Order: sequence, then C-alpha cells, then structure tokens
Amino acid sequence: MCGIVGYIGEADVKEILLKGLEKLEYRGYDSAGISVRNDGELKIFKEAGRIRDLRDKVDSGFHATTGIGHTRWATHGEPSVANAHPHQSADGRFTLVHNGVIENYEQIRKEHLSEMEFVSSTDTEIIVELIAKFSRDGLTTEEAFKEALDVLHGSYALGLLDREDKDVIFVAKNKSPLLLGKGDGFNVITSDAMAMLHLTNEFVELMDGEVVMLKKDGITIRDKAGNTVERDSYIAEIDESDTEKGTYEHYMLKEINEQPAAMRKIIQEYQDEDGALKIAPEIIDQINDADRIYIIAAGTSYHAGLVGKEYFEKWAGLPTEVHVASEFVYNTPLLSERPLFIFISQSGETADSRAVLVEVKKLQHKTLTITNVPGSTLSREADQTLILLAGPEIAVASTKAYTAQIAVLSILAQVAARELGKHITINLTEELAKVTTAITAVIDDAETIEELVHEYLETTRNAFFIGRTMDHYVGVEGALKLKEISYIQAEGFAGGELKHGTIALIEEGTPVFALTTQEKVNLNIRGNAQEVQARGAKVCTIAMEGLESENDAYVIPNVHTMLTPLVSVVVYQLISYYAALHRGNDVDKPRNLAKSVTVE
Repeated sequence: MCGIVGYIGEADVKEILLKGLEKLEYRGYDSAGISVRNDGELKIFKEAGRIRDLRDKVDSGFHATTGIGHTRWATHGEPSVANAHPHQSADGRFTLVHNGVIENYEQIRKEHLSEMEFVSSTDTEIIVELIAKFSRDGLTTEEAFKEALDVLHGSYALGLLDREDKDVIFVAKNKSPLLLGKGDGFNVITSDAMAMLHLTNEFVELMDGEVVMLKKDGITIRDKAGNTVERDSYIAEIDESDTEKGTYEHYMLKEINEQPAAMRKIIQEYQDEDGALKIAPEIIDQINDADRIYIIAAGTSYHAGLVGKEYFEKWAGLPTEVHVASEFVYNTPLLSERPLFIFISQSGETADSRAVLVEVKKLQHKTLTITNVPGSTLSREADQTLILLAGPEIAVASTKAYTAQIAVLSILAQVAARELGKHITINLTEELAKVTTAITAVIDDAETIEELVHEYLETTRNAFFIGRTMDHYVGVEGALKLKEISYIQAEGFAGGELKHGTIALIEEGTPVFALTTQEKVNLNIRGNAQEVQARGAKVCTIAMEGLESENDAYVIPNVHTMLTPLVSVVVYQLISYYAALHRGNDVDKPRNLAKSVTVE
C-alpha cells in the first residue's frame, strides 16, 4: 500500500525521492507527493495520479538536500491533490508523510483540535496538527512528536520535517513497515529496501514504538522509555537489476517467466549436501510438537495455504486448518492444545496476518512465517521463518510467489512426514524438477494460451472457474487473477457446487473454465462441465496429459497428481495476463489494489 521515502545528506534530493517513489509504485497508490527543503525554504509538490504526473509539477530549479516523499493509497478521503501527502500544519512549520490508519482520529479532532479547519479528509492531517499544537504548548519537536505518538491509536509509519530544524528528519513506526538506510554522508528512510537500493544496501530495522532522529551523519533511535537503542545494520541481499523489467513489457509477464528459475533455486536451497530435503531443526521441532496446524493468510497466499493443507494432512498426517487472516483475528475458533501457526505472506507485511500473529504470541503459541521478504515484519516477529527465494515480485497480481509458496509448503510437509516416521512414496526433489520442466513448457506455449483469451474472454463481463479437490483451489486462484487485472467478474467454485444455486447465472456464451488434473474426480468435473454446457455455457476444459479428451482446449504436461497446482495455475496466470492486455488495462498496477496490504 502507501509508500514512504526520505533522504538527508548533500545531494539534490528531488530525483532521489522521485526515483524511490517509482520503485514503490508496485505497492499500489493513487496520488503522490514530495516535500523538499534547503537551508532557507521548504516546498511541497503533490499530484493525484502517477509519479510521472508528479514529475511535471516538481520545480527542477529548486536545489534541496533534505526531503520526504509518499505514494498514497486512499483510506480516508478520495484520491486528490488535497488528500495527497505530504501534509503540512496550518502554521507551515511541520510537514508529514504517513502510512497506516489512525483509528481514533475523530476523537483526537474533538478533544485536541476542535477549533481547527482542515483542508483534507485524511487522518494524517490530524497527526501533523497535533504535533504543531504540542509544539506551540512549549514542547521541543522531539517531545511534541512523542507526545502525539502517545495519543495515536492504530498503525503508522511517519516521516516529519520541521521548518525550524533543517538538520533532522523525525521518524517513527507502529505496525506499518519502515526501514532506515545508512550511507556515506547521508541517511534515508524507506518502506521497502528496493526503493533505496540505488543509494545503499545497508539498512537498520525499526521496531514498533521507537522514535528516530535521522541526520546526514548519524541515526539516533530511542525506545518508548527514551533510552537510546543500538542496533546493528544488515545488508539487503537484493540485486537492483532484479527489480527491473528488462526486455519484458510488464513485470507480471517477467515474473510468470521467472517461475522455473525460482523452482530450481528452491530445490537447490532446500537440499543438503547429500541431496536430501532439509528444513531447519528448530522448525521441525515446532511441527513435531504440534497437534494441529493453523495456516493464516490472505488472498493468493490463502489459496496457496489450501494446497498446503493437502500436503500436511496426506503426507505428514497433521490435521490442518486454513483461515482468512482478517476473519480469524475477530472470530477465533476453538484451538487445539499444541497449535502451530503458519503465516503465509508474499511481502511479510500483511496487516491482517500480523494482527493474528500479535494475538497468538500473547497466548504463547508457536509461530512460523513463510515469506518472500527476509527481515519483513512477519518474519521478524514470528518464532521461525522460511524464505520463498522467488526474488522481488513487483506486479500487484502475485504469480511466482504463489508457486514458490506451494513448493516450499510441499518441502516442509515432506520433511515433516519423514521426521514423523510416515511412509513417503514420492521423491519430491525429482517431482519438483519435472514440475519445473512442465512450467517451462506451458510458458513456451503462451501464444496458444493467448488464443484461448481471444476465443473465451474477448468481450465477456463474467466467467466461472470450476474444479474438484485440488483443482478447485487452483480455480479460486485463477478467478482471483482474472478479476484482479482484467476486471472481469470471475468466481471459482467446487464443480459440484455450481448446481446448488450459482448455475442460475449461466447464460448463453458464459465462459466456464473446467480444470481436471485429478484422476479420481476426472469424470465428475467433466459431468459438471456438461451440466453448464447444456445451459449455454462456453466451456474451456484444461486437462492434464493422460486425462485429456478430444475436445479439451488445453493439455498441461503430466506431473505428480499432488503437484499439479504448480503447473495448471500458470495457464490461468497467462490467461489473466492476456485478458488484461487485450482490454488495455494497466497489467502491473490494477485499479484500487495494493501489493503490500499494510492496513486492516
């Protein structure tokens, strides 16, 4: 969601901030702005729309060496220049950027700022005016900043400039991600290390409740009690070139094509020197001690968790539940005596999942995060972490992270089964290698898949995805991908459920994608396909080699029946990509969506 960058040093800051914001575009946003200052003057430039529109507004002749920037995904108030960040106090002294949501902003307005007239509809303007009020009451800027933080309830990452103190950026966070970056003669803040890799790869983690005074020659971190905190930096192991599109038209297409490489890396990294699959002993101990696994996730990660449940139960014999994070935190089911909570998140910053993590940690339950981002909030705060190794994923619609999640879940379940003494009949290393080859074959056949879009989705407003058992889970993910970027209303169903009501929506020409990769339900799903075809549906059947019939639209290469989601989903990813492309949509940045959902 919203993104923050900030810089204090000697270089001209405008291009640094703009380039950083461009690197944060993948997170989703609808407006952007920067505030820059030199020794005697501070200027703000804001615009609704894209960073390229903001560039046109920035005064290129104004030299400044300190600044903060922001991409906003609207939560309070419509996307507009007035609601865009940075926000400035009415007296012009303080300028603020903010990620997150302040839950008690209306209460603050009534109790502390009832006489104020506000120029925006945001909760952020409340924060900057509160800081200004405490400053007018005689507090130093650091004191006023801390006093304001004590009043706030909710999530925030903040960067503050004081017109009367040109040598510092004030920084704080709670729940929302924010990093400090260290350089030679400069320092930075950023929501994501990728945004500042063009300047530095050395970063310092910032914890909830801490306050930072960022200067060009030093960083001072203080905890809630005012004690100075010393924390080692780390090197972000990200190649800046990994965040570029290269020869691809879109990040999404690049990331679809990177899936075979990601598979190979996962296979390599999760093997020991003898070729056996390996997982850290501490994680295996967690599983050995657990009487039930609770997978917590959202969106695409939730769909990967549904597949993971099959692995844990069928291979390791571990009862497993999969829960939507945003529901679980407010409607927690009856838990087993020794639960293990597994949090799946591409970004590791998903606010709904973190809310669950906070609650289960209070209960002292064991926790494991599976994420693509080392050092992310969920990774730091869980007891253990498994890294996906998929490389940076920029497109909002997740592709390679989903297949990486399933691959890592399969490895975890296999090692757990081995350690629990279960009989294992699948050589997972060999089978994942076959999956890698099969994914490559599907990607190489992209032109054929594009023809399916011409035939089935060129003008439709809705579509259905049906499947049985594991194919149902892939259908739900396929429907999500299609609706995310093509804006076609799409729904995924278990094949037998269509006739329990939803078949009423089938009209002449309605596209229905039927997936069949599971031999035991092959005839069942084909029967469901005939039911909707009899009502006028235009059925696109996708089958695994060995189960295909004469009139099937596409056949995927044969892989182990438990690993078919890794291959069949790539067909749906490409269908979604071409459907969006043909409709002229912004494939990488679909409307209203954000890559990293950092608010509940």
